[in-house]
Amino acid sequence: MNPAQTSPWRLCVAPMLDWTDRHCRRFHRYLSRHARLYTEMVTTGALLHGDQPRHLDFDALEHPLALQLGGSEPADLAACARLALRWGYDEINLNCGCPSERVQRGAFGACLMAEPALVRDGVAAMRDAIGDAIPVTVKHRIGIDRIERYEFVRDFVGTVAEGGCTVFIVHARNAWLQGLSPKDNREIPPLNYALVHRLKRDFPHCTIVLNGGVRDDATLAAQLAEVDGVMIGREAYQRPWWLAHWDARYFGDAAAAPVREDVERLLVDDLARARALGVAPQALLRHVLNLWKGEPGARLWRQVLSDPVRRTLEPAQLFELARRARQAG
Repeated sequence: MNPAQTSPWRLCVAPMLDWTDRHCRRFHRYLSRHARLYTEMVTTGALLHGDQPRHLDFDALEHPLALQLGGSEPADLAACARLALRWGYDEINLNCGCPSERVQRGAFGACLMAEPALVRDGVAAMRDAIGDAIPVTVKHRIGIDRIERYEFVRDFVGTVAEGGCTVFIVHARNAWLQGLSPKDNREIPPLNYALVHRLKRDFPHCTIVLNGGVRDDATLAAQLAEVDGVMIGREAYQRPWWLAHWDARYFGDAAAAPVREDVERLLVDDLARARALGVAPQALLRHVLNLWKGEPGARLWRQVLSDPVRRTLEPAQLFELARRARQAG
């Protein structure tokens, strides 16, 4: 049996800054019961010196859920690992893949690939802090700047594994630390899936999850034949109904797939609950605007939910108005 058929990381939704907050994750969980979800990246400094509940609170239905950390100081990472365990996360993921200049100034993200021993020590510190209670994983690129030698990422993985990491989520592009925006870094450096497949062959005892450029079922199935799992980012956010087919197709779950109308009813309840807590409607609704993407009337449905005036309606009224607009379209 292909290990991907039993891996907890078989299908994951990537951590995406400003997108995968708790409202987004709750919506995604309505679509897939099994996909592994990830928080936005949270820096160790924000957790140790900021509002911990704001950064760490989540709903029980979001499980399985990973906390992604940004940081490089082993003692700080260890302290944050204890917080993650206390809050009930299922995984701690260390960001070694983000190429933004802001992240580089904080000495973490993709620039850490140049310091594998420091990453190893950070992983080891987290493992020492929490034992085997939950896995510590690393998300990284296949190289930085113009370093395109396989040996570079192979040695990075080998060194970090010495710290106790056995799960590597590999964005199959280099990170260009100078001259490209984070958006361009997701599109311009070429994909190299074969290199990720080679990592799996060289580290068969590790879980290797491929990330980057997977936008359809044919590509997804092909990659699951080579590695233990696939992580999908913007395609999952921009085309969320794709997730609704994952449980049956990739997890063998014979339970009934969700239907969009039922998801709408859940969103009505969520919006009412959020409003009672003083949460602005936009905080929730911005994540669900693509629920009907590709279907007749989707644009009109989206326009209703995007209208600041209509958002003042009661949640049931708002979604009923959106439903009528979609059907009229």
